[in-house]
Amino acid sequence: MKLHQLWNLHGVIGRETYFLWGMLLFAIKWNFDRFVFGWMPDGRLVSFTDYFHAGFPAGDWLTVEAVREHGWRMLLPSLPFLYAGVVLTVQRLRSARLPLWLAVFFVVPVLKWFLFLATAVAPRREALEPPPHEGIRPPNWLERAYPKSRLGSAMAGVAMSCALLWAATLLGTQGFMQYGWGLFLGLPFVAGFLAAMSYGVHEVRTLRESLLVALLAVLVASVGFVALAIEGVICISMAAPLAVPLALVGAMLGHTVQPSRRRQSSAQLFCSGILAVPLMLGGERLADAPSPLLEVRSSLDVAAPPERVWGHVVAFTELPPPTDWLFRLGIAYPQRAEMFGEGPGAVRHCVFSTGPFVEPIEVWDEPRLLCFGVTKSPPPMEEWTPYQDVHPPHLDGFLASERGQFQLTALPNGGTRLEGTTWYRHNMWPVSYWQIWSDYIIHRIHLRVLENIKARAEAPVYTP
Repeated sequence: MKLHQLWNLHGVIGRETYFLWGMLLFAIKWNFDRFVFGWMPDGRLVSFTDYFHAGFPAGDWLTVEAVREHGWRMLLPSLPFLYAGVVLTVQRLRSARLPLWLAVFFVVPVLKWFLFLATAVAPRREALEPPPHEGIRPPNWLERAYPKSRLGSAMAGVAMSCALLWAATLLGTQGFMQYGWGLFLGLPFVAGFLAAMSYGVHEVRTLRESLLVALLAVLVASVGFVALAIEGVICISMAAPLAVPLALVGAMLGHTVQPSRRRQSSAQLFCSGILAVPLMLGGERLADAPSPLLEVRSSLDVAAPPERVWGHVVAFTELPPPTDWLFRLGIAYPQRAEMFGEGPGAVRHCVFSTGPFVEPIEVWDEPRLLCFGVTKSPPPMEEWTPYQDVHPPHLDGFLASERGQFQLTALPNGGTRLEGTTWYRHNMWPVSYWQIWSDYIIHRIHLRVLENIKARAEAPVYTP
């Protein structure tokens, strides 16, 4: 392959050349990044495992401020490699007579590795193959293994996808202790791909049927997660908006490359889907990027002076049972707060429905500011499950509060603006998706406490 073909969208390329160029460009990009990011403030040596994590470079040395200040250093060097990778992928897809729109996945975290692996094993097809009924060809192992009936093929595809989802989830969560992009993005995509692809082993199916089989696989797998005591209903429901669309996209790809449409490469594509799962989970485990520190602020105005509000902030007695639907579903909620001591060094216990937060006081600026760390956190929820105790790993330390504060600001009308802030981390990726849930939950917890403080501070004082 000549160098100028790296920029030509209209050529074709074989799988060996595609693989070699991919590895060469990866090596050049890796060393280029090591040089570029080595000059950044607080930079570190870039490891090749960083590329297996979403949004390279990954690590606590890459902050929002660093991106804003040095964003051009990250963007500009990546553009030539990104373009070359897309061009090579388009040429490889054209050579294998796969849909060119699949090149979009080259810029999608985690899924790009699946795309690279699948296109690297797909053989070259110079001409359109004759229809399946022309000529005699012995069936491959994939065709021999699958039932020929429509119902049988659907059930086999669902069973295979469910087995993959269950086994890979246990491997990722129980083995690697990882709730990452591979689990929530890569795994649903591959499951949908394999369900639709296997459904069309013997006959060309409609896209609608392929999508329905993928949806059925996700539904059956979800029920299995609960029945097998792997996960609870709440977490399954939270993951569904992310997993279902990706399974459908994977099903669209699987429908396009169904064995009944292609006389060659079906077994290779099938194996690439299976092989992609441990590669995605294992590669992400090697990267093991730290989670960012997240912040949630909530505030309301209280018709009482700060001096009066302060006493209800430091400690409060038993709160009434929650009426918020979120807490009724099993999300942990605050019940009372107890203070042991006074001033910096004192310890505050905020007792939740699942256990106490232990909060050593760091700043005691009465009646303006109360800052505290968090040395112990209870589980964030109680799962809905038919079993007495289902305790998936993400309930222990995957969402951890690090510190918090209450700030009281005197208002001109004699009232108080009461603001509560929590800084926390969660080790579930993609962070931006799970942050939607966690920010909302923490905000509702804030409001339960702040509204209680407001009600008690505004209540009339009884004088005998």
